Amino acid sequence: MATWQCVKSCGACCFLAPDERPDLESYLTPDQLALYLSMVGEDGWCIHYNAGDRLCTIYPDRPSFCRVTFDTFETMFGITADELDDFAIDCCQEHIADIYGEPSPEMERFNQAVGVEE
Repeated sequence: MATWQCVKSCGACCFLAPDERPDLESYLTPDQLALYLSMVGEDGWCIHYNAGDRLCTIYPDRPSFCRVTFDTFETMFGITADELDDFAIDCCQEHIADIYGEPSPEMERFNQAVGVEE
């Protein structure tokens, strides 16, 4: 069974362009949505994302909607604990494919880290 984990120096989830995530209002509260939108830079990337290092500059203090935890995903998406790994892996694979491409070193590293056979 595959187990989700964040893969350092990926950052695909830090591309926050609202036109790429048209259903934000369905899973973020109005306050969270305002915070989310305030974090989107002109290029669509989070203003706290360091593209050179591919790291979040506020990682320990990032908002709850940036965290992959059961509580967050249950609240935002209504998933159960036993669905978290598969759901989070699917989300990451989708973001990685959109940003870096389906066949990419980033996708390879992610799939290897989480134990997904290619």
